[in-house]
Amino acid sequence: MFSTDTDYEVVIFSIGDTKAGTKMGKLQLRNPEDNSLLNCILWEETLNRFDSKIFRCGNIVRIISASYNEKYNNCLVSALELVKEAKTGLNEDEREKVYTELVSYIDKIKDEKLNAFLTKFFMEHKDRIKVMPAAKVMHHNYIGGLIVHTLECLKFAEENMKMSDYKFNTDNIYAACLLHDIGKIFEYTVDLETGLTDYDENFRKEWISHSQYGFSICMLNGFKDVARMIAAHHGRSDWGAIIDLDDKDLEPELYFIHFIDNLSAKFGKINVHLLEEKGV
Repeated sequence: MFSTDTDYEVVIFSIGDTKAGTKMGKLQLRNPEDNSLLNCILWEETLNRFDSKIFRCGNIVRIISASYNEKYNNCLVSALELVKEAKTGLNEDEREKVYTELVSYIDKIKDEKLNAFLTKFFMEHKDRIKVMPAAKVMHHNYIGGLIVHTLECLKFAEENMKMSDYKFNTDNIYAACLLHDIGKIFEYTVDLETGLTDYDENFRKEWISHSQYGFSICMLNGFKDVARMIAAHHGRSDWGAIIDLDDKDLEPELYFIHFIDNLSAKFGKINVHLLEEKGV
């Protein structure tokens, strides 16, 4: 039953157009007590009463007035109150620290051509790389989330290679960690004031996904083994993988990068206000 005492966490927010040509907000909220989801609609006249900052992912909000369906899992919101504002992400100093540690892994790559390519790419796109989230909703979805996710992958890969009897090509593994999500610097847009993330429609018109982007730049520059790892890092074709790991006779490196990426994503499936509580 609806109660004005319930505090919800903002999961995702987007604005679209109605058939009548007006704006409509779609807001998904999570009840922290039982993890149930509430899908909300806000008409344009309601949206106009709010600062967009209230819809930032991770914010805690309270519904003041709304009409609900009979199952109480969908509602039309007419009044909303901000209870606690989430941290937008890493600040500039934090981003610089993570980025510096991340690019130090390029120095570990001995292949001169691969090292030069990565050095140039990361310098040319440094400003975008430092601020982009790793996802809109699922994990590391905050300012600087991409570099946190990428650095986690590098560290997980490094430690697991030390424990493995399999002889990995460390140059290629590090490069795949660095580049597997690099297309996200163009796939997403992020508002540095509000922390709100959205898709860049121009990117989506030119590219199928960030995986296709990473795969393509590696293929064009002759890094075919790295390209194959990027192509498989989502694991399954219905999850967006270009190479499905259910295929036969695949290289162990393809599974390795998928599991490393998935491990970071699972641990990173937290909201940035939890990072704030830990003092990050």
